[in-house]
Amino acid sequence: MSASMPAVLEARDLARSFGGVKAVDGVSFTVDAGQLVALIGPNGAGKTTCFNMLNGQLKPDRGEVMLLGRPITGLEPRRIWRLGVGRTFQITATFASMTVRENVQMALISHAGESWRLFGCAADRRGAAADALLAQVGMTSQAERACGVLAYGDLKRVELAIALANAPKLLLMDEPTAGMAPQERIALMALTARIAKERGIAVLFTEHDMDVVFAHADRVLVLDRGRLIAAGTSAEVRANPEVRAVYLGSGATSGGH
Repeated sequence: MSASMPAVLEARDLARSFGGVKAVDGVSFTVDAGQLVALIGPNGAGKTTCFNMLNGQLKPDRGEVMLLGRPITGLEPRRIWRLGVGRTFQITATFASMTVRENVQMALISHAGESWRLFGCAADRRGAAADALLAQVGMTSQAERACGVLAYGDLKRVELAIALANAPKLLLMDEPTAGMAPQERIALMALTARIAKERGIAVLFTEHDMDVVFAHADRVLVLDRGRLIAAGTSAEVRANPEVRAVYLGSGATSGGH
């Protein structure tokens, strides 16, 4: 990252408490364009709280969130989405009765600020753009299928296409491989990494599968009790005694705040 190019995401001294419990306590980090950064830690470490501050669902008690050098702290989630921050969730959110293509079209129509009410009588709107996104995530052959009948791994690919519909500069992925088989997990993150590098998208993701983390993350951030206890490459984090003590050696899984 050069002096003239700010990080896509910069978190500065973020803090948030709930009833006197410090869920996040002075966390700072950056994510650059085309980079996959994993945010890991045991249950209650502060991962979800951190994510919710980054995309506007929670206002921090202290600190600042910067998107390409611009402060976005405390903005509404939809405003942050419009500025180029996409997010996927642990539970997929698609319209089950609509086709794969229609779900992606809806996201594209929303991003363009067009009326959803007209969707039914103009089903071909944004069709070419939807098809291009489906091709990127390997779902072209299932474009006409209803989302309600898809296998879970395929739903995750559709969700990724939907998240890409607003041409994000930053993609926040909250346990993207939850509920997937091991091979599907690796495939989804390999796909995400390829798209991120091709498009120059910064990706921050939480993940409980350490094989996925160490195989695909350019950098790893480790939270414990709201504090950032380690940051570095997979090899550096794996070798960190404190990380091994509080997380890697504990058999802990992600979740909670």
